[in-house]
Order: sequence, then C-alpha cells, then structure tokens
Amino acid sequence: MNQTKRLSEIEVLEKEIIEKKKLLAELRKEVAGAPVENYRFLSTNNKQVSLLQLFEEKDELIVVHNMGKSCSYCTMWADGFNSVYHHIRRKAAFVVSSPDSPEVQEDFAAERRWTFPMVSTQETTFKEDTGFKLEGLYYPGVSVFTKDAQGNISHHTKTFFGPGDDFCSVWSFFDLLPSGYEEYRPSKKINLASSFQLTNNIAVQVKDYENAVQFYKETLGMTLVQSKESETKFSLNGTNFFIENSQGPENKVFFEFAVEDINKVKETLLNNQCKITKEYSEKSIMIQDPYGLNFHLFEVN
Repeated sequence: MNQTKRLSEIEVLEKEIIEKKKLLAELRKEVAGAPVENYRFLSTNNKQVSLLQLFEEKDELIVVHNMGKSCSYCTMWADGFNSVYHHIRRKAAFVVSSPDSPEVQEDFAAERRWTFPMVSTQETTFKEDTGFKLEGLYYPGVSVFTKDAQGNISHHTKTFFGPGDDFCSVWSFFDLLPSGYEEYRPSKKINLASSFQLTNNIAVQVKDYENAVQFYKETLGMTLVQSKESETKFSLNGTNFFIENSQGPENKVFFEFAVEDINKVKETLLNNQCKITKEYSEKSIMIQDPYGLNFHLFEVN
C-alpha cells in the first residue's frame, strides 16, 4: 500500500473517531441518573465531608476513582488532572478519591504538588456501589454526579481508565510514535536528578498574627483553608502557606522536601554542617542548613 493511500485512510479514520465520540457524548447525556445516598468521606486533617458538600456551588460533580499512591498508572493520570484542574473547576466540581488514608493522601499530594481536592473512601461502600471495586479489587475510572435544588444526588455516568483512553494525554502522544506505548511503564518519581522533591507547602512565621492573617486573606487574596489559634493554612495558585504565630526574635520561612530514604539523606545533610532543629518522628524532621535555608524533611514510601 502506498504512502498517500495510507495517509488518506488515517485521515478518514480520525474523522470517524471524532464523529463516534460526539455520538457517545450525546448518548451519555440521554442516560437518566440513578439516585445515590449522601456518602461521607474523610478529607484533609481527617475532616468529614459529604458527597453533597463536594459539589460546593456547582450542580455537577466529577469524581475520579484513583487506586491510591501504590499505583504508578493512577499517579500519572492524576498528574495530568493537576494541570487542567483550574479549568475544570470553572465548569464543574472535581475531586479525586482513593482508598488511602487522608494522611497518606496529604503527603503524596504535597510531594506531587497536586492542587485538586482529595477524599478517602476508607470505611465506605462508595467504590463498590459505583462499580469501581469488584471482588475485593479496585479499578480506576471516573463518575459524574448531579444534584437538584432539593439536594438529591444522582449518579449519571461512569467510565474506566486504561492505557489509550482520553483521560491521560501521555498515551495519545505516545500513540503517534512509531514505537507506540505498549512497552511504557510510568514511574512515580518526578525529580530524577535529585533525592529531594520540593512540595507545595511553605510555612511562614509572622508577628502580629491576627493582622497578618487578615492581610493575607483580604489584601493578597489567599484562600483560607483552616485557621487555628497559632497557625492558619492558606492556599494560593496551588501552593499551601502555613502562617505561624511567632513570638521569637526573628521570623523564618520553611520549605518542605520529600525523600525516599530519610536516614540516608539525613546523614548526608549532617556531614555537610546542617542541623536538626526539631524532630517530630523518625521520618519527619526540621533542618537548618549553614547558608540560611530552613526546611521540613519527611520520608515517603
């Protein structure tokens, strides 16, 4: 078969796929939603949140069924969602769910610099009821829910994730390569050149705490996530700022790094004149280097 004919067939097939996808979208819109209960999940800091609350001010909700941090494939899909989350949230509410605990989710999200909300489905039947846990095994995919004026929730449509689907652009790019994507296996490690992975958490010690919190909220427009007597968490453009009430002679800024082997990294840092300023646990410490940088160091598995 000559080259011209092959290219012509590709063009025809591409048009057919686009038309089929339009038809598929229309058919999905015609499917009536099935009523579901108002499930309760655990979110950041083990705070309870209901399915209805996840809608926020929207009438439509997209829930991704992630298999958790143990799955490198689900991790790659979620990395892609992170880049388009600010677009999605303008149209519909969006949340990623997984069977991991909130603590594991928070550490992993910080390491990956994810900005979208996450909920833990532990101690719920949510994944079984929506068809993403079968015979004890979790499956990746996405569900769409709607709510009406009375707060009734319906499950409208769902689809599963897998190599070559429309929910991870990596496969579409690889599909254009002569070598294809069949042999590719994703890695969870982002920074291949360093043992340190910068997270999206920054802690700032401030004076005049109450006025400082008001300034960051009202003047700089940071989103208030949680406020305590001595610490307030803000979010801005995907970065979390922990504003800490400080009575010390000087205020410091603390960054955060995730590492895979904290003992090995700690030994290297101490050999380079760094100091441990606080130790929370064997896998979580505060470090000060001899040049002015202060940071939290924690181990991720």
